[in-house]
Amino acid sequence: MAEKVWLGAIFLKDEGGYEIVLRSLEHYRKRLRTLSKSPELKDSAAMFASVLNQQAMKTVPKIDEVTEKIKNSINDIQAVKELSDEVPFFEKALMCYESDIEKAQNTGHEYFVNLVGDLSAAKNDVDTIKTALKKIKEYSE
Repeated sequence: MAEKVWLGAIFLKDEGGYEIVLRSLEHYRKRLRTLSKSPELKDSAAMFASVLNQQAMKTVPKIDEVTEKIKNSINDIQAVKELSDEVPFFEKALMCYESDIEKAQNTGHEYFVNLVGDLSAAKNDVDTIKTALKKIKEYSE
């Protein structure tokens, strides 16, 4: 039986998928660093917010590490294939970015609008995010 090949590597390297993943990771980093200002957290109990903030600060170095891995491996398909272990982390970042774009659009809340930045550019990212979420999980049969 042949070993499965992670097709998501092809998407990242040859189809430019690394660009949306890097934007999503940067957004995820920004989101975690500003978590205490989130309207969702302001409504929660103080102790719960404290725990979430602690977890968020533990995740930021992981984002930096994964971002560096992508930047250092993007020119080598073999190195990109080694990123397959990071797929769940990519998914978190992509879903966070997509969710915050939708919140900025639907609620117009200042926090989400500022977090997303250029909303018209971010709206264009939504379809790319959906494609990325699908393609980064693909393996050969």
